Amino acid sequence: MDEATNEGARDAPTRRDRRRNPQPRRRTSVMGVVGELFITAGVIALLYVSWQLWIGDIIIGAQFKDEAKSLSEEWASQEPADAAPTPQPTGQPTEPPAADPTTPTTVEAPILAEPAEGEIFGIMRIPRFGPDYYFNLAGGVSASVTLNPIGIGHYPGTAMPGQAGNFAVAGHRGSHGAPFQDLPGLRVNDAIVVETADGWYTYRYRNLEYVQPDQVEVLLPVPQVVDATATDSIITMTTCSPRYGFSERAIAYGVFESFTPRSAGAPASLTEGATA
Repeated sequence: MDEATNEGARDAPTRRDRRRNPQPRRRTSVMGVVGELFITAGVIALLYVSWQLWIGDIIIGAQFKDEAKSLSEEWASQEPADAAPTPQPTGQPTEPPAADPTTPTTVEAPILAEPAEGEIFGIMRIPRFGPDYYFNLAGGVSASVTLNPIGIGHYPGTAMPGQAGNFAVAGHRGSHGAPFQDLPGLRVNDAIVVETADGWYTYRYRNLEYVQPDQVEVLLPVPQVVDATATDSIITMTTCSPRYGFSERAIAYGVFESFTPRSAGAPASLTEGATA
């Protein structure tokens, strides 16, 4: 080897030298540990928020729909309360009596008693939101008793389905199944159907407005009109706006169209325009 090579060999540390004089290790600082903990906490918080805002809504919403659909199927399997026994034919057949043109074709809607808080009395079905849109309706608008564990709540003291006045209900838009997440997507004349053990109450959507949270006049018998006597049957659906905020309330209104008794079968309003 030449002289330069020998010189480099003498200067290079040997394995034994490295064992005698180990390189100093990097010390883990307190700030570094704290920083890593904050990052970990942030990731966990982000995952939790994602669960609450999206994944949880999908899972809980599907559960609510299954529960409401099961109740609808249970009612469908029961003997209608207004069903009369079929008479047995006797003697010679006769022609059916001619229809009386003066007889009204509409069926008077039975008025339900106001439910207790958390008592399920109906199912809301909105074809615009898909054929699987089923959400239970229960008394009260308490988050812990009605809205969170059941779905949609009825404001105490407001009208019941089909009754003259304001049938007012509330539902979440961004949590706990979010039954009203698509409320602003309704179109004029869309069907809003309330199913009960007796039959189906069909309302038609009219308009939507945004109000401040303390604007409770939307719950009056004639919404936004103080001291007015109600002659029409109205549905008012309230939810938070924006979807994951609380600064406003989105209010959707509809007017009552008809009642279909269970003995007559499901109304056409449950399917018409569902995919339009």
